[in-house]
Order: sequence, then structure tokens, then C-alpha cells
Amino acid sequence: MRIGKGYRMHSLNTFLMTTLFTAWGYHLSFLEFLAFITSVVGVALGIFGPRSTWPWWNISSFLYAILFFEQKYYASGVLQFVFIAGGLWGWFGWGKEGAKPARLTKKLKANWGIGFLITWFALYPLLTHIGAAASLTDAFGFAGSCIAQVLMVKEKYEAWPLWFVVDGVYTYQFFHGKLYLTAILYLIFVGLAVGGWARWLKKSKIS
Repeated sequence: MRIGKGYRMHSLNTFLMTTLFTAWGYHLSFLEFLAFITSVVGVALGIFGPRSTWPWWNISSFLYAILFFEQKYYASGVLQFVFIAGGLWGWFGWGKEGAKPARLTKKLKANWGIGFLITWFALYPLLTHIGAAASLTDAFGFAGSCIAQVLMVKEKYEAWPLWFVVDGVYTYQFFHGKLYLTAILYLIFVGLAVGGWARWLKKSKIS
């Protein structure tokens, strides 16, 4: 029984890592393609605030966790499990009616900003020490994404301008790392963040 289970897991992993197509020396795997599709759906739904956005986020996060650990983007890999936890929190936190955007007070904005800087500069030397592929940008993205995810779950519109910045940094990181479809994904995220920013700002008020 154990052998059969192990064989099935190996077969699934082999399938996911199989090259879907090659273009200009870039090998696109089924894993990256599936992660791309589920991510676009999840973030696009998030703009409009339905609770159904969260299962899509969780599926894409699981797939990207596998991909990022394969590519030694360790912080980005761990971050996907933060996203999964946030997705479960968001599913129950938003309720059936979906998101009801609100804004942070100036004091809370300052506190989150300080927390971001502390996390970024604390994580950077750790990633450098373990040989991560992109320590500075991966640490930046981890810190910013964790905060943006919490703000998203708590239905704060400030999540979207933070996603805009973080996704811009990730676009550079993954393009430089030759994960071109993932880089395109994060560039799409930048555009979607602008849409979410505008929509949630219009619907929000000071909490």
C-alpha cells in the first residue's frame, strides 16, 4: 500500500514538472501553467470581493509552493503556506456576503510600515545565509505579502496599493530568475492591483 501511494505521488510530481512547451529556451512546466491560471482567477475575483476568491488562492498557493521550493525561492515558498492559512481565514472571515472594504487609521498604517521594515531587514541575512536565489527581493516580497494578505483578510483597502508594490518587485525577481510566465503573472497582478485599489477605495471608509 505504501509503495502504491509513493508511486502515485512520484507520478503526480513527474506530470507536474513535465514541460508543456518550450519557447526561446524557456521550458514551461504543467506546474507553472496551472499555478498561473489559478492565480489569475483568484486575484481577479478578489477585486470584486466574493468569498469564492479564497479557494482559488489556496490552490494556486499550493502549486506555487512546490515550484518556488524547486527554484530555491525559499521565502516565496514558505509564503504560499501563509497564503493558504490566510485563505482559510478569509473564507470564514468574509462570510457569504463577501468583503466590505474599510480603511486603516494613520496610526495603524505607521505600525504596519514599521513591522514591514523590521521583517524585511531581519529576513534578508537569513535568506542570504541559506543560499536563497534572490535574498533581498524575496525578503521584501515575503514581508509585504504577509502584511497585504492580513489586510486583505481584514478587508482593508490598503492591501491593494501594497500588492501593487510587492507584485512589481516580484515581476522583476521572477523575470530575472527566468520564470517568465510567473513574471508575466505578477505583471498582470500589478494591473489587477490597480483595479482592486480603485474599486475598494471607492467602497471603503475610515474604520
